Amino acid sequence: MDRVVRIGSGSGWWGDRIEPAALSAQHGQLDYLCFETMAEATVSAAQVRKRRDPSFAGYDTYLDDRMGAVLPHCMAHGTRIISNQGWINPAGAAKRTVQLLAQLGLHGVKVAAVSGSLITDRVLEITDTILENGKPTKTLADSMISAEAYMGAEPIVAALEQGAHIVLTGRVADPSLFVAPLAFEFGWSSLDHAAIGAASGIGHLLECGAQVTGGYFSDPGFKDVPRPWDLGFPIAQVRADGTAVIGKLPQTGGQVSVQTVKEQLLYEVHDPANYLTPDVVVDFMNTQIEQVGPDRVKVSGICGKPRPATLKVSIGCIEGFIGEDMFFYAGPGALERAQLAKQVLENRFEIVGLQAEDLRIDFLGLNAIHGQATPRNLPAPYEVAVRVAARTRTREQALKVGREVDGMAVSGIAHTGKRVPHQERVREVIGVWSSLVPREHVQAKIEYWVS
Repeated sequence: MDRVVRIGSGSGWWGDRIEPAALSAQHGQLDYLCFETMAEATVSAAQVRKRRDPSFAGYDTYLDDRMGAVLPHCMAHGTRIISNQGWINPAGAAKRTVQLLAQLGLHGVKVAAVSGSLITDRVLEITDTILENGKPTKTLADSMISAEAYMGAEPIVAALEQGAHIVLTGRVADPSLFVAPLAFEFGWSSLDHAAIGAASGIGHLLECGAQVTGGYFSDPGFKDVPRPWDLGFPIAQVRADGTAVIGKLPQTGGQVSVQTVKEQLLYEVHDPANYLTPDVVVDFMNTQIEQVGPDRVKVSGICGKPRPATLKVSIGCIEGFIGEDMFFYAGPGALERAQLAKQVLENRFEIVGLQAEDLRIDFLGLNAIHGQATPRNLPAPYEVAVRVAARTRTREQALKVGREVDGMAVSGIAHTGKRVPHQERVREVIGVWSSLVPREHVQAKIEYWVS
């Protein structure tokens, strides 16, 4: 029998929209719904917050909202959920999910937590070199706050084999969230690099949510997308031969086309012939992409090579602070006033002894994006927002940015528009460095609870 597994993407990052996932759960006839909620700095940011606020639970701050929106539909349709919403506390996320299930009257649901990716306590002993600069990882000892290895699909498969209906993980490579259900359903060995390569490629297409259905794609007049305010999240119909049809719910906005699929296929891929993941080295070079219907694209030909002997490790370090604020001018002469305000601030920062490793004073709408590459002699803008930011080693130095910007309210230039300074204007800088660790040094731990 030509079996098909239907997998939906529930999110492409922590702050993604929730409504499209709920629609897919309700109407998508899904076998699996997978949520990707982590960026490179997510775990480090969570560790920073935990240091400041011991009451922080350590898992996705939108866990309740996401689960509340999809659990009733997923349980009604037999849809399994896989997600890395566990962040630095997968067990806490699993326990909270069990509570939510019980509150909804959904009992007997097995929830698994996959941990083991956090290796902060031993990373400096089991890694050697920082990939970005070639220095020893031990040079990060004084600033390091977290280290996490990118685990693969195997522990998720193990949890599914034990009957877990919901699997919550810490740091797992994005495609691995989608590889696991396919390997489980089709009985693929973790060492079958041809099959796992195809699964990882499909997972890569789904991992960023709406980016393959028209999100981050619209460019009016060049790449128009229907109803971009109502983008549907992608759903893949996957067969055992490693082919997939990418689509979305018909009543939603957005589009699935050869072009949207191609853009996502190459997104963040350093080498299309050798895309490294914990599960396999994906080879996209012979990929075939074919429009087979409205908002339906068939993908085939993705292959793989044997998986690496090492796993990537992200090491989060505190690297100072950023002080940032903004003020505004409008009307004739707005740019001239902004230019004078920049000169005033540069001199006042010298007066107060601002010790900044980097200082930027940009004019939003004019040169804040392209900086020195901004064309000269542009038409004068009618209004200008002046953004001031400095990177410093200490919080005390970073605070000087807001203090001097506050002074512009009455000791500045005519017609200065100033925000009331109730918002946080200083934040810690989290630097993310990379290294490699032998995969045998990272062991997954799986725990189970039943609602």
